[in-house]
Amino acid sequence: MSRPNLLFIMSDDHAAHAISAYSGGRINKTPQLDRIASAGMRFDACFCTNSICTPSRAAVLTGTYNHVNGVTTLDTPMDNRLQTYPKLMQVAGYQTAVFGKWHLGHGPRHDPKGFEEWAVLPNQGEYHDPEFLYPDGPRTIEGYVTDIITAMSLDWLDRRDQERPFALMVHHKAPHRHWEPDAKHAAMYENEMIPEPHTFWDEGATRSAAAQAAKLHMMDLVEADLKAPVPEGLTPEEEVSWRYQRYIKDYLRCVASIDDNVGRLLDYLDDHDLTDDTIVVYTSDQGFFLGDHGWFDKRFMYEESLAMPLLMRFPNEIEAGTVCEAMVLNVDFAPTFLDLCGLPIPDHMQGASFRPLVGGERPDGWQESMYYRYWMHRDSAHNVPAHYGVRTMRHKLIYFYNDPLGQPGAHEPIDPPEWELYDLEADPFEIENIYQRPEGARLIGELEAELARLQSAVGDEPHIA
Repeated sequence: MSRPNLLFIMSDDHAAHAISAYSGGRINKTPQLDRIASAGMRFDACFCTNSICTPSRAAVLTGTYNHVNGVTTLDTPMDNRLQTYPKLMQVAGYQTAVFGKWHLGHGPRHDPKGFEEWAVLPNQGEYHDPEFLYPDGPRTIEGYVTDIITAMSLDWLDRRDQERPFALMVHHKAPHRHWEPDAKHAAMYENEMIPEPHTFWDEGATRSAAAQAAKLHMMDLVEADLKAPVPEGLTPEEEVSWRYQRYIKDYLRCVASIDDNVGRLLDYLDDHDLTDDTIVVYTSDQGFFLGDHGWFDKRFMYEESLAMPLLMRFPNEIEAGTVCEAMVLNVDFAPTFLDLCGLPIPDHMQGASFRPLVGGERPDGWQESMYYRYWMHRDSAHNVPAHYGVRTMRHKLIYFYNDPLGQPGAHEPIDPPEWELYDLEADPFEIENIYQRPEGARLIGELEAELARLQSAVGDEPHIA
């Protein structure tokens, strides 16, 4: 068999529980994304190693952790001399292209490399009539950004050399803040009430003081998010609920546009007899709080932020309608794509290929724990503390070291370190921090040892208080 094609679709801040293949349609329906799941595999334990856009994208491209690739915060652009899986695929004869969000810096040292064609949004980009950066300069394109990125991708597919395999990266801006829907979906949910999450009114009483101080609450949403003045006469609780409805409806409207446009890409593959020979991947750069714990945004090691959606379809290797419960990480993407395309995996990549998992086999010794680190201490907009931790298949230990360590975009003050511990089997919504409770004492030593082992294995340094 000739080498397969790769269609990699990545959105921004798309929580897994806003995909009906994951949530069962609790808050929305995504029939086109569900096509990938029903014809392929849904991964239920896919996690990012740093829940923020720029670092996660660097981890996906390079297969390395952020302390290795140097992309630790939003203010640390990626050096485009680093090895990436698109570069390796291009050298191996693949046609490569990327359209949409890049968010890894711009200029000679940061523009996309390893792509025969590219057009990317400057920084975060705009939803309507966005400017795109091309190799020869900027151009403004009229329309809605999700439609435009898809149209660019389809045009490139039409112009490709049909005698060579392709690797196409479709990187959507949506559904990133400030959640501006297109006209087609602007009235969706207008006469509906989106259910509030189970943990919407969670006060976080057992969380660390630093975590409780984060600016992620509904009351932290600004005018650009709400797009309407707060009605008069609401009680404080009513205002929180009103704000949630304004936020979540626009978020889901942006998701609906992504879903439609994923359908356009899948239809193209079907119409051009490319489906059987193309690996289709849908993911997001991290998870997102959809009112969970009363929050929006990401950054934290809590489940809704940590978990990435991952749907894969490849009829030659993946059985339709399957589910993988084994743990996979964003640093595993690059080696997996190379492996599936029959290319060697460089020794410096820290992730592992999960190709056996897509075939229904779980290798001996496959990872059952993962290391996470968020570096951007108390950024000015969200005030989330710096922390690292370990997640196993059942437990999570988080160390809020609360120190900016001179990282770009991180800010003082330095606060005393704090710990949190969760039993994900007994408490899947992470309501009760049991670090100080008797049942926590029995786990702390074991999890601290596993945290130290993982930190050493990836070559990171522990924080010294």
